[in-house]
Amino acid sequence: MSPLAISAIVFACIFGGALLGMVLRPVLPERHKSAETKSLMNLGMGLIATMAAVVLGLLIAAAQSSYGAQLSELQQLSANVVFLDRILGRYGPEAKNVRELLRQAVVRVLAQTWPGEGAQPGQLDVRGVRPETLYDQIQDLAPQTDVQRSLQTQALGLAVTLGQTRWLMFEQKGSSIPMPFLVVLVFWLALIFLRFGLSAPPNATVVVTLLVCALSLAGALFLILELDQPFAGLIQIPSTPLRAALGRLD
Repeated sequence: MSPLAISAIVFACIFGGALLGMVLRPVLPERHKSAETKSLMNLGMGLIATMAAVVLGLLIAAAQSSYGAQLSELQQLSANVVFLDRILGRYGPEAKNVRELLRQAVVRVLAQTWPGEGAQPGQLDVRGVRPETLYDQIQDLAPQTDVQRSLQTQALGLAVTLGQTRWLMFEQKGSSIPMPFLVVLVFWLALIFLRFGLSAPPNATVVVTLLVCALSLAGALFLILELDQPFAGLIQIPSTPLRAALGRLD
């Protein structure tokens, strides 16, 4: 389910809780509106609001950590690509085909992950790019000097590192936000807004205020969910590091 759809459901649950409270307010018996009852409800809602704030902070931290890890791995991947190309360049003209294979691999990664730079959702997929092919091509080089043998060893190590980083990014592409956390958070927020509806008079100002608050919370969760999808949506990781690396290959 897309972040926008989830955010719409969150908004409906939260604002629906407020409307339900406003509907129940006039039909509740007077004994349920005593000062002691309201005081207890306020204490309970304060506790729930505190727990909701803690869970919301955990969701933000999880999404930010996932986004930051993917961005760091992309930057490391880009740096290793440039470094590998430099090593192959020092090896000599015998590595020209390997360097061209490396460049083609970078072009395919860019085309898969950032198709049209946002025109379509990105696809972080390792099936179109096979790092082991690059490794095999480097392994097939026949070094003639000690320098070339040293450069081949370094290139093989970098090829392995590139493959590991690529697979790591692929394995981390799933959501880092546990769905039970999100469900419980929405339930708590709906209860809080239900309490708002029970204590608020039914007028246009109250309805607009609750509507804006519900939209703000749904928008915050939308941004968190967008942040949790680093290679798709509005807050996607830019392709700048890898494109800069491709420019250095050219």
